[in-house]
Amino acid sequence: MSKLFSDLGINQSLQQSLADLQISVPTDIQEKAIPVVLNNKEDLVALAKTGTGKTAAFGLPLLQLIDVENTSVQAVILAPTRELGQQIHSNLVSFASHSSAISVASVCGGIPIKPQIERLKTATHVVVATPGRLVDLINRGAINLKNVAYLVLDEADEMVSALKDDLDLIIKEIPKSRRTLLFTATMPGAIKQLVQNYMSKHVIQVEADMSTMGHQGIDHHYVVVEPIEKLEVLLHFLNSKEGQRGIIFCKTKAAVNKLAKNLAINKFSSGALHGSLSQGIRDRIMGQFREGFIDILVATDLAARGIDVKEIAYVVNYHLPDTYDAYVHRSGRTARAGAKGLSLTILQQEEVVDIADFEQELGIVFNEFKKADAQSIEENNGLLWAKKIFKTKPNREVSEDFKAKIKTIFHHLTKEELVDKILANYLAQTGTETLTPEVTKKTKKK
Repeated sequence: MSKLFSDLGINQSLQQSLADLQISVPTDIQEKAIPVVLNNKEDLVALAKTGTGKTAAFGLPLLQLIDVENTSVQAVILAPTRELGQQIHSNLVSFASHSSAISVASVCGGIPIKPQIERLKTATHVVVATPGRLVDLINRGAINLKNVAYLVLDEADEMVSALKDDLDLIIKEIPKSRRTLLFTATMPGAIKQLVQNYMSKHVIQVEADMSTMGHQGIDHHYVVVEPIEKLEVLLHFLNSKEGQRGIIFCKTKAAVNKLAKNLAINKFSSGALHGSLSQGIRDRIMGQFREGFIDILVATDLAARGIDVKEIAYVVNYHLPDTYDAYVHRSGRTARAGAKGLSLTILQQEEVVDIADFEQELGIVFNEFKKADAQSIEENNGLLWAKKIFKTKPNREVSEDFKAKIKTIFHHLTKEELVDKILANYLAQTGTETLTPEVTKKTKKK
């Protein structure tokens, strides 16, 4: 029988907030981590894939342990990106909706620092921060970490590799008597080193059911393409997923920009997300994606951290990720909150040999995705061309006299005849003989 949050020791106020959020049954990592945080004094290493409810696993017990009579900062939660930091802050505020005395502040980079400095002058119990911004606040003397009792490192595997210097400085500012709670999807050497260097000798380690939780509900596929057909195969796939939300991952910012431009040219509802964009633009694009105004996000790995959108139907690896960890984080954007999802990796022939390594390391099975044939690709290109016409805005600068002359030429055609003629013109322009297999065979015989 599934446990309830009350069985884990969570108090009535927090239970009430969870009920408001329609959260009733703890996930595996929550069942294992919450009692440890509440009832033990040791440091904690929690290994759990993305999308398994890690924020509540550390957030709920931390909120319960806060001494509201003490107005100093008692807990610091570090996240590698502002998007993830904002997500954690939003979740904690929701969890504390019936615990009004608890004050949670977000101090992440990419936005003006002065309002954050002013915010920290008021009573603040929990600070959610990105390492770079927290270091800036420390250097300005704008935050006092001398009474911090809890340090949480979320997505620690990403933080250690990308932000190690900032992390080192922050840890020096926090009392050695603190408890450190480390949450990570993978355990690379850098994480093991951090555990050794900064955590107590008696560390409790808990692990979600790694065989199922991290990949539960995700179908892993790969498709093999020639370099010249890669974009067309992707466009065919995206057209088949029209109306569904997805994320496409590229290795570099330049690749993100190039692909996003191609999607825009083909009238896909999409946006680009990478570290070189201003925070304002990133926030706007993420807001549009969350609200459903755009369907497709093209992103780099780090920029996509913290994207917790429940209805992401698919993830596409436009480039095979360099590490197993990156694949875990990418694919984990889909199939969240018990939903189903698809993770499709687009490969060139020489990369196929790498799939076996990913399967062995991650304990998953990839199935080959059937590539669209030449005729399907041609048909899809025709459909994309038609959508471009449909979505083209009328040119208001055209004179009524000229427009009338054009109408005179077409006025005697039925809608069906006009479509036939426009389509024939498109086929002639593209050099496509036909889109019907029967006529293609006749053409070849000639």
